Amino acid sequence: MAIERTFAIIKPDAVGRGQQGEILARIHKAGFKIVAIKSMRLTKEEAGGFYYVHRERPFYGELTDFMSSGKIFAMVLEADGVIAKWRDTMGATDPKKAGSRHDSARPGHQHRQQLRACSDAPETAAFEIGYFFSGLELI
Repeated sequence: MAIERTFAIIKPDAVGRGQQGEILARIHKAGFKIVAIKSMRLTKEEAGGFYYVHRERPFYGELTDFMSSGKIFAMVLEADGVIAKWRDTMGATDPKKAGSRHDSARPGHQHRQQLRACSDAPETAAFEIGYFFSGLELI
C-alpha cells in the first residue's frame, strides 16, 4: 500500500467530555501520523457546507446542529492505506455492528454521533482536507 492522507474529526461530544487526549493517544498508538490538527468551533453554515452531500437527507439538520454544538478537532492523518486503516480503527458507524473495541459500540452513542469521523474515499478526503486546511498547513 502507499502512504495516503485522510481527514478525521474528533466530534463535539468527545471534546465536551474531554476525551480528545485519549483519542489522540490511540491515533498515535495505532501508527497514524498527524500531519495537521486544529481545534475549532463550526458555525451551522460551516457544518452545512462540509456536509453538503447530505443536504437532502432527513438527518441533515440534526447533523449540522450537532456538529456546530461545540468544539471539534479537525485532523489530517497519514499512513499506509490510511482510509481503510482509520475506518477499521473507528469501527462501524452503526453501534449494533461495531465491535466492543470501537467508540461507536459504547453505550449511549447514537448512529450519527460517534466520537470520531473520517473520509470514505481518496476523493472525499481531498475535499474534506481542503475544506479545513490550507496547503501551507499540510507541509
